[in-house]
Amino acid sequence: MDKVSTSAADAVAAIPDGASLAVGGFGLSGIPDTLIRALHEHGATGLRVVSNNCGTDGHGLGTLLEAGRLSRVTGSYVGENKEFARQYLCGELEVELVPQGTLAERLRAGGSGIPAFFTPAGVGTQVANGGLPWRYRPDGRVHTASPAKETRTFDGSAYVLEHGITTDFALVRAWRGDRHGNLVFRKAAANFNPLAAMAGRVTIAEVEELCEPGGIDADAVHVPGIFVQHVVALTADQAAAKTIEKRTVRA
Repeated sequence: MDKVSTSAADAVAAIPDGASLAVGGFGLSGIPDTLIRALHEHGATGLRVVSNNCGTDGHGLGTLLEAGRLSRVTGSYVGENKEFARQYLCGELEVELVPQGTLAERLRAGGSGIPAFFTPAGVGTQVANGGLPWRYRPDGRVHTASPAKETRTFDGSAYVLEHGITTDFALVRAWRGDRHGNLVFRKAAANFNPLAAMAGRVTIAEVEELCEPGGIDADAVHVPGIFVQHVVALTADQAAAKTIEKRTVRA
C-alpha cells in the first residue's frame, strides 16, 4: 500500500518511447514540473501527450517539445508556446485540438470507464464534420486531417459523438497526498489534474506535502488512491518553485 517512490527519476523510469501521457496543469498552474524534468532526463521520446496545453517555451511540457521528445499532442490551445506553434505549422508535430470542455469530459469519461458520449459542443463545425489539420506538410499543405464524427439528434437537438481518453501513464501535481495515493488539489491547481489522474493506467503524482495514512480527511480527497500508483514527495524548494506565466503588477 505504500506507493511512495524514492525519487522522481525512479517514478518515471518505466515510461518507454512512444508512451501516451495525460499531464495535469493549465498554463503553468499545477503542472507536474518535477516529473516532467525527470522525464526529460530519462530520455523517452516519441511521446503522445494529452494535456490542456503544452506549457510555455522552456517551462513544463515546453522542455520536452524543445528537445523533440513529443510526436503528438491532444489539447485545447497552443497558448504562449512559440515552439509548439512552429513545430505544428512546420509538420514536425501532430496536434489534435479539442474544445476545452470536451477534452475535460473525454478524460473524465475515460477514467470512469465510459467509452464515448454525445455532446453539443462542435456540432456544425470541423470538430464534427472533419477537416481540422492534425499534421501539416513542410510546404504548408495539410498532411493529415481529422475525420468526420458520428452525429445524432436527441429531442430535436444535434450532438456529436466523442470518445473517452485513457493513456498509458499520467503525470499530476497535488497539494497534499498520502502514502496510499489519496490526493488533494488546491485552488487553481485543481484544473486538469484530477481528470488526468483518472485517465492514466499508471498515474504518478508529485505532492507538495506528504501525509501519513489517515492524515487527510476522507471527505477532502479529490482523487482516491485507487487511481494512483506512484507518489513522489517534493522537497521544500521543489514545492515552492511555481513559475508565473504572466505577471501583471501596478505601475
